[in-house]
Parts: sequence; structure tokens; C-alpha cells
Amino acid sequence: MNIVVLAAGLGKRMASPRPKLLHPLGGKPLLEHVIGAAKALEPDRLVIVAGHGADQLRLAIADATLLWVEQAQQLGTGDAVRCALPALGDDEVTLVMNGDVPLIRPATLAALVAASAGERLALLTVVLDDATGYGRIIRNEAGAIEKIVEHKDATGKELDVREINTGIMAIPTRRLADWIRRLDNHNAQSEYYLTDIFAFARADGVDVVSIATDRIAETLGVNNQLQLVQLERLLQRSRAEALLEQGVMLADANRIDIRGTLACGEQVAIDVNCIFEGDSRLGDRVTIGAHCILRNVDIDEGAVIEPYSYLEGAKIGAHARIGPYARIRPGTTVGIEAHIGNFVEVKNSDIGAQSKANHLSYVGDATVGARVNIGAGTITCNYDGANKHRTLIGDDVHIGSDVQLVAPVSIADGATVGAGTTVWKDVKADALVVNPKTQVADATWRRPRKKS
Repeated sequence: MNIVVLAAGLGKRMASPRPKLLHPLGGKPLLEHVIGAAKALEPDRLVIVAGHGADQLRLAIADATLLWVEQAQQLGTGDAVRCALPALGDDEVTLVMNGDVPLIRPATLAALVAASAGERLALLTVVLDDATGYGRIIRNEAGAIEKIVEHKDATGKELDVREINTGIMAIPTRRLADWIRRLDNHNAQSEYYLTDIFAFARADGVDVVSIATDRIAETLGVNNQLQLVQLERLLQRSRAEALLEQGVMLADANRIDIRGTLACGEQVAIDVNCIFEGDSRLGDRVTIGAHCILRNVDIDEGAVIEPYSYLEGAKIGAHARIGPYARIRPGTTVGIEAHIGNFVEVKNSDIGAQSKANHLSYVGDATVGARVNIGAGTITCNYDGANKHRTLIGDDVHIGSDVQLVAPVSIADGATVGAGTTVWKDVKADALVVNPKTQVADATWRRPRKKS
């Protein structure tokens, strides 16, 4: 099977310098959704017809299995398929798809290919309440498709027809080149319409069939920012419903965004306005508080992520507690039953089991042992202006408030660091380290007073 994806449109109505098909939907470009659906059918050749922004499309979707051809001038869908002809094989069926119809389901495409079977011209149709702008399916008295009329060329009763052409069709490959050669551009838009091949099929005695879908969302295209937002909500709602069917407890199915993949175990609870990006996993009985952002995270069973926390590229151990208002940056692992509290940032660090950093601290490029307590206001000074250095903290270390650990430095098991201490030399096991300080009290001093 050949699959041709039409991806050459200008997308002027998006009012954006970015090519239309690179606008994100559910965390990835529109075109990537279409390619994913196409690949599910395991075609022998997958051809992308690009035009406007072709170089940007190739860079953004780096896939060696794709065949790219260019439509130098946007002269219509028929001309786009003409550009693809040299890249096609002799397979029985050529499936034509639109690059801006991202929610199409592989099952629907497979049904369309089966309806063609390499012998019939098969079209996917849908009935819309408002068919404005779409090509109309004109049927004869017997119900067979007679022709397809583009909106700008439709007249009278044709405009009242609500069954429309989705632009997705399965074509007998052996007929395709001949039908494409017979196209002309004698129409309101002076373009070569691929839909004109339906008349050629009837003239050549080739059966024209259609399959209909009642899932309107999978046939909707994107032409402007409003339609993109509308499809985003449809996609997010469908993803939320899939989670609900799995038993995930969502506080509000309309207030969750999954911009990638999210795997959930049993009894997972997710509060409102959470965003999941990349590929994330939540183990059994994980709780995610409101307004959290999680990107490429792996969270083990029983962990709690408190509200307003931001986690990226991290591994969180079982029964750990993060937040509220915590930031966990890439390269971080948080051990079993560890606590990372409010306004604490952890970056590229390993936090041992049952260790705690509960308030207003920065832990970067550090290895922290088990059962360590890190006091409020503590920071690892990991950057010397040119290079990053690592801090090593052993098990059962107690670090007081307002401590600076100047890396590279090592604090051995059981050591205690007093409040307000700057540590720049290694500390031995079970030692107490403080910076000598003198406290002075002047009983004769009086606070200044305002003059009356």
C-alpha cells in the first residue's frame, strides 16, 4: 500500500510564520499525528508532499522512513498527487490523506482501504450540520456517488447538501496516473481538484464507494488558530475519558492536558489543571495535586506531588512527597519516603531514602544519602563560573539552616553542619562543623525614634 499525505498548504489563516502543520496539538505537530495514523497501517511507502516550509517540516519530523516530495506551486490537491506519482510503487491501493486532519483514526483508514481493495475508488464522508467550505457529495436517485462539487463551484440545491468530502480516499493505484493526467483546472479556483477523478472513475466503469464516520472530530481539519484550539479541547477530552475508563480519578475531565503519553497504575488521583508533557508514568496510588506540571517523569507507588510543583526528567521513589511549590529538574532521583518541600529546587541530584529538604533550599549536582535533613535556606554552590562541581553528603547527616556547601565537597556519614555555616572543606564522619562567630549584645544601645 502507498500512502500520500498532502502537506503543502500555505496556512495563511493561521496568521503565523510557523508552517501550519508544525503547530502543536496535544504536544506534537499536527503532521506528526497524521503520520502516526498512517504508519499504523504499515504502508510500503509513505510519501509526504510538502511545499510551504518544506525544509522546516523535514527538520522537525526527522524520520528516515518517510519519502518527501515537493510541490513547488500550490496548484491544488490533484497537482499535489501528481508530484507524488514518481515516488509511488505498484501496490494495489494508494491512500490519500490530508496533513491537517490530525484526529483521524487508523481503524477508519483501514476500513477505507478495505472498501477499495485495489478495485474501487473509496471515499470517507461525514455529515455536518454546517457544510460551509467543504466539497459536497452529490448522489443520484439510487444513492450512488455521482460527483463531488467544491463549495465555490456549488450552486442551488448542491449547497444544501450536508454530506461532505473529507479529502481522504483510497484509489486503485493502477488507475491513478491516468486519472491524474486527465485533470484540468477549469473551475472557480483555477486548481487541479483530486475530486474530479470521481467523474473519471464513473466514465471508466470503476465502482465508486464510500464509508461514513459518525465521529466528526476525526474528519475535522485545521485552518486557523480557533480551529486548532477547538481540536485541542476535543483531543484532551478524549484522552481524559480514556483515563477515566482505566479507573484514574480526575477531579475534572475538562481541566487536564496530556501533551504526550501518560501511563497510570491503579487508584491514581489527579486534581485540576495539571499538565503532562513527554512520556510519564504514575504508579499505583499516586496523587497529583492541582496545577502541577510533569514532563518525562517516572513516579513510583504511593508518592504525593503537592500543588503547584514542576517536575521534569525525574524519577520519584515510592511514598515520596514533593511540594507544594517544588521544582525538580532533569537528572534527579528522589528516594523512597523522601520529602522535597515548598520552594525547594533540586537539579541533577540523587536524594536518598527518607531524606528531607523541606523549605527554601537549592540542591544541585549533589548525591545525598539516606535520612539526611537539609535545613531551610541551604544551597549547594555547584558552579564556579565555568564548571559544575558535585557535593557528596553521606547518610544521617544533619544540615542546619542557611548553610552554603561549596562544591566540590564531601560530608561524611553522621556529620552535623551548624546553622549559617559555609562548608568548603571535606567533613569527617560524625563531626560537627561550624564557622566561629562572636555574638555581641550592647545593653546601652537605644533604637532611634522619630522626631515629633
